[in-house]
Amino acid sequence: MTTTAAADVSADTLYEVSDHIATITLNRPDKMNTLGGAMLELLSGYILAADRDPDVRVIILTANGRAFCAGLDLAGAVGRTGSNGAPSAVPVTIDAKTVPPTVLYNCDKPIICAMNGAAAGYGMDMALACDIRILGKSAKFAPTPVRRGIVPESGGTWILPRLIGWEKAAEVFFAARNLSADESKELGLCSHVVADDELQKAARDLATEIAANAPLAVQSAKRLMRMGLSQQFNDHCHHVFMNFLQLMKTDDTREGMTAFNEKRSPNFQGR
Repeated sequence: MTTTAAADVSADTLYEVSDHIATITLNRPDKMNTLGGAMLELLSGYILAADRDPDVRVIILTANGRAFCAGLDLAGAVGRTGSNGAPSAVPVTIDAKTVPPTVLYNCDKPIICAMNGAAAGYGMDMALACDIRILGKSAKFAPTPVRRGIVPESGGTWILPRLIGWEKAAEVFFAARNLSADESKELGLCSHVVADDELQKAARDLATEIAANAPLAVQSAKRLMRMGLSQQFNDHCHHVFMNFLQLMKTDDTREGMTAFNEKRSPNFQGR
């Protein structure tokens, strides 16, 4: 089954659903896909729409142009001065509960980041909030915040130590050196590095493989993995068992068992 819902090609963010895969594409290449207020809201809205859509089983987050996301659009946020000539405070109007990295992290659908270029600052936090990262050969992580006198503002300091350990994360954030695609893979920041012209196919192939599995079970596994980050073992096993009992009541579990016995591929319906 194939359905498509595409935004205007001139939009800053594009959204398409086909074959149970939602593709969200940052489309502001002339600004290196930096994110402003309206674009932040649109991106969060697309992620939430994909998470609610029963036809969507996997999400791919990617971008057009030479950058994945160079961070927040800070045009106009610098250069402000008060009456004494000192820099004035930048007003903060972002709701942390609805910004893209938070929405990405809390999304129940698996998310693949197909990173086509540099991910800096906020863009790095977004990539880290995805479940799986595939990098094009020319992609790189740019942990720039401390060079600007700030900190990673949207979850990077929580996620990175859990991905690569405290000491490596400390070096990444404190030294603020750019990390090539190969260096990122060596550190454990991504699963795969592929040629730039193979990036979208690689992400799509993996998404297709995931989408062929029972979607309710995949989503339950993701929720349990997320819960496990802050649970003790015995508490976590209790929640696993509760999820297992619920899944045993689903049509997909019956289909999976039947297909196994009949030695055929299952046809999951997400119910």
